[in-house]
Amino acid sequence: MSDRHLWGLLAEFRDPSAVVRAMERIHDAGYTRIDGFSPFPMEELSEAMGWHTRGRLPKLVLLGGILGALTGYGLQYYTAVIAYPLNVAGKPLHSWPAFIPVTFEMAILFAAGTAVLGMLALNGLPRPHHPIFNVEDFKLATTDKFFICIEAKDPRFDPVETRRFLEGLDPVKVSEVER
Repeated sequence: MSDRHLWGLLAEFRDPSAVVRAMERIHDAGYTRIDGFSPFPMEELSEAMGWHTRGRLPKLVLLGGILGALTGYGLQYYTAVIAYPLNVAGKPLHSWPAFIPVTFEMAILFAAGTAVLGMLALNGLPRPHHPIFNVEDFKLATTDKFFICIEAKDPRFDPVETRRFLEGLDPVKVSEVER
């Protein structure tokens, strides 16, 4: 297969401990564009990949919340003080305690919207079809098999060397993933 049609290499493993050991060695070797697949959630696999729980999404959600709060407060200030200054019962035009509920709700609305849109964007969704589904054996990832994929976009990826490295991790099988 020519290199330009190769999306990555997929290694199949028999059990959870083997896939975690292999992932640790892959991560230690310096591969960064990697992913692990198992039929059940495995926190050890995520840790072996070097994933950290903190990412960009919490910062985006915070910025979305701040933007929402500023928008809510600014809209109320503009309407009550600048656009329609009505003196009702002698209250000051800039009555900030009355602005707090709407400011809070706008912060929550913008933060939630940013969380949804940020999660979709950062995860590369929607993606109706992933190249890994082209590998026939990958359908076993939901029942009883464990897989590790190294993408061809990885800076350390070399089709021959990476295949040799994966085969040295004692997998059941190493398959090529086509685009």
